[in-house]
Amino acid sequence: MYVMDTMTPIGRGTYEAARAAADCALTAADLVMSGAPAAYAAVRPPGHHAGPEFFGGSCYLNNAAIAAQHLRASGVGRVAIIDIDAHHGNGTQEVFWERDDVWYGSVHVDPASGWFPHFAGFAGECGAGRGVGSNRNYPLAPGADDDDWVRAVQRLATEARESRPDALVVSLGVDAAEGDPESPLHVTHTGYSAAGSALADVAVPTVFVQEGGYDPAALGDLVLAVLCGFEAGS
Repeated sequence: MYVMDTMTPIGRGTYEAARAAADCALTAADLVMSGAPAAYAAVRPPGHHAGPEFFGGSCYLNNAAIAAQHLRASGVGRVAIIDIDAHHGNGTQEVFWERDDVWYGSVHVDPASGWFPHFAGFAGECGAGRGVGSNRNYPLAPGADDDDWVRAVQRLATEARESRPDALVVSLGVDAAEGDPESPLHVTHTGYSAAGSALADVAVPTVFVQEGGYDPAALGDLVLAVLCGFEAGS
């Protein structure tokens, strides 16, 4: 196990906080398996940069991957994961890279433009072994706005639906928002609402797991825009 950066320290209470976030994601998955059409896990720390043998990017345990694996282990036949965080979920991609029972798709700022995680998230990455074709990335240029971003989310939703999943996990980062200090994308409240509607088109029980979002004044409204858009589209 190794840390891939210098911005993810471990201190007193780190494990307890990370485990609590994972438990929250597991509870959301349990609610969906009990019949809820959707459940939202409001967690910190986030998780999608944590992989099988590494952590980083302020992520310790991969909450979305844990939820997806729990769904599979509990009898859900196939799971799709859609990651709308502004940064590529390199950890989630790595967890399921060689598996064909979990489809993973991400829209994020292009790592070739110098954005974290720098080494993963390129368009040609499609999985390996049995997992070939079960990984899809849509990197966007800095400055991309609602039009390009929502179009990519819609494509991911279509491709996820075509993979015939029995459940969906959404890595719900809202740091692609205009004004968020941690990315150069310019997605608005309207764009997030449209993304929620697109995610509803997958038409399977859905677990939302919070990822990034670093503008405290806007964070809650943007998350609600996705969830309300999802509810309206369901």
